[in-house]
Amino acid sequence: MTNEKNNPILIELDAVLPPKMAKKAETVGVKKVQLNGWNMLALAILAGAFIALGSIFYTTVTAGLKAVLPYGIIKLLGGLVFCLGLILVIVAGAELFTGNALIVMAWAGGKIKTRQLLKNWGIVYLGNFIGALTTVVLLFFSKQYFFNQGKIGLHMLEIAQAKCQLDFVQAMFLGILCNALVCLAVWLCFSARTTTDKILAILFPITAFVAAGFEHSIANMYFIPAGLVVKSFAAPEFWELIGSSAADFANLTWSNFFVKNLLPVTIGNIIGGGFLVGIVYWFIYRRTL
Repeated sequence: MTNEKNNPILIELDAVLPPKMAKKAETVGVKKVQLNGWNMLALAILAGAFIALGSIFYTTVTAGLKAVLPYGIIKLLGGLVFCLGLILVIVAGAELFTGNALIVMAWAGGKIKTRQLLKNWGIVYLGNFIGALTTVVLLFFSKQYFFNQGKIGLHMLEIAQAKCQLDFVQAMFLGILCNALVCLAVWLCFSARTTTDKILAILFPITAFVAAGFEHSIANMYFIPAGLVVKSFAAPEFWELIGSSAADFANLTWSNFFVKNLLPVTIGNIIGGGFLVGIVYWFIYRRTL
């Protein structure tokens, strides 16, 4: 293959190696903080919706399987379908707070300032929340929670309540483990040369964190509000269908969502992605003595 001047063009098919991946991560981090604020917010809203779509896929596939399949197989299936969310973020293009923990590589290298890092995280976190909550509203009015004799809605409630029953420290460490795997998936994508490479790089780390039961702050912006909305506004016939009532989900509250889950999981996600992955790879490949 040649260019317009008939000079040969070198096409590299091998994966990008880690030293170049680290340089690429720094470059991407700089570009992310330089995005126009409104574009950054819009891309973040998309990412929140994309992760919510993966969460809906997870809920739908795993609902009602407890009596049919072993626990591990259910979690494996759920993890595989949840990958939809990050595939959409990476391939379609969007700004995801948990993945943006890797911007610390550019910060550690002095390429960006602390205020730029925090501004990006703040805007993206807000946008992710807006995207996730918008998806919750759309799904509620679709009445998808009635599907499969109400088992979808029941599963939404069960998932949300379980997340609200975690203690602070446990939720934080589950968040650390989660975003270490998420950022490893994003890190592996820096080695990719094709869309197929990116999808394959995403599958195993994301499936692993979901199957292991780790906690993702942006996914929880969908999972827990979805359960809360069903608990608060579901039609009476839904409760008759599942043979339960809102009182059976007493721990599912907005205060538990924010204090016992979202806050500690967010802290954990920053530590796991930003420090256990981002700072470690910066130290290995980009640190200057």
